[in-house]
Amino acid sequence: MNPPKVDDLDYIHFLVAAQKEFTCTEAARSSPEEEDAPAHDAFTRLLQRQPPDTEALWQEAEPVVDSDDGLLILDDTTLDKPYANEIEHVTWHWSGKHGDVVKGINLLTLLWRSSSEESTSEEPTEETSPEKSSREAHVPCDFRLYEKEGKTKNEHFRKMLDRAFERGFEPEQVVFDSWYSGLENLKKVRDLGWTFFTRLEKNRKVNPDDTYNRQIQEIEIPEEGRVVHLKGFGFVKVFRTDSTDGDAEDNQPEENDTEESEEEDIQYWATNNLEMTEEKREELARRAWGVETYHRRLKQYCGVEDSQCRSARAQHNHIQMSIRAFLRLELHRMETAISFYESKTAIIREAIRAYLADPTHVLPSSA
Repeated sequence: MNPPKVDDLDYIHFLVAAQKEFTCTEAARSSPEEEDAPAHDAFTRLLQRQPPDTEALWQEAEPVVDSDDGLLILDDTTLDKPYANEIEHVTWHWSGKHGDVVKGINLLTLLWRSSSEESTSEEPTEETSPEKSSREAHVPCDFRLYEKEGKTKNEHFRKMLDRAFERGFEPEQVVFDSWYSGLENLKKVRDLGWTFFTRLEKNRKVNPDDTYNRQIQEIEIPEEGRVVHLKGFGFVKVFRTDSTDGDAEDNQPEENDTEESEEEDIQYWATNNLEMTEEKREELARRAWGVETYHRRLKQYCGVEDSQCRSARAQHNHIQMSIRAFLRLELHRMETAISFYESKTAIIREAIRAYLADPTHVLPSSA
């Protein structure tokens, strides 16, 4: 049997360098010109033969993770596949980006975020100057793809927590959204000896004064928070935030200041750290936004949504290698303070410079 012409690093480096096209065909076209250069089939076979697991990602992430100093953030995002009629894993999912149910692949992420406090309070854009960029590391450690016929999102959530525990994580907090704040998940975090920081829906039942359970939206919560008994769980400390111009802490301003949008901006936060202060809650809410920054950069710069392969295994491996491409760009950002945008642009700058020195698309001489 002939040895494979390409390996995972060939594909990952292509994803780091590619600007718009992230297909196997483009990977073959972009390969160095040499005898017996790989065709697009070589990259397709690579995606089919790789084992569909996350161990390769963890092997690369582990050396840069301080497992007992940082946040573990769990969240999911929908990878848009609007025209994918024959791609496995593609089903209908809610998309916060579109505010609607769309066709795509649901990606669940376990992200480690360092405890460095060198960042600004505002998440920068990719065109922001390097010195204004966040210097907190965003390190993806694990991921799962949700299948409607397989495990539920909450089962994936607990499996990733178990895997993180086996890998020796001792996080400052485990952070997740209200979708994952069910009792079984909260108890799982507690059973692992960790503390959680999450949001609760407004109708969650709590007992604030040892009388009877009522919806959390019906009780008074001072600015400094309040310790209550969460039905079915035990004592937690809850906070309420109320912003009239959008979710300021998530950097998601609303376009219209209607009464209904103001209602939606009321949020309830909960933690089993009963000593948490409002200042700490605010800090954690800001840092938790890092998973949204991660998902945005993964889609914008690493082509995670752009594979046209049909099989579930190929899609899984493309996503895994896109995440590993992100890790390389992120570590470069941490070392140099150079944004993803600039890093990607610098790769093609030399090619543009060479073309300008000897342009080929010129008008014919009229002499």
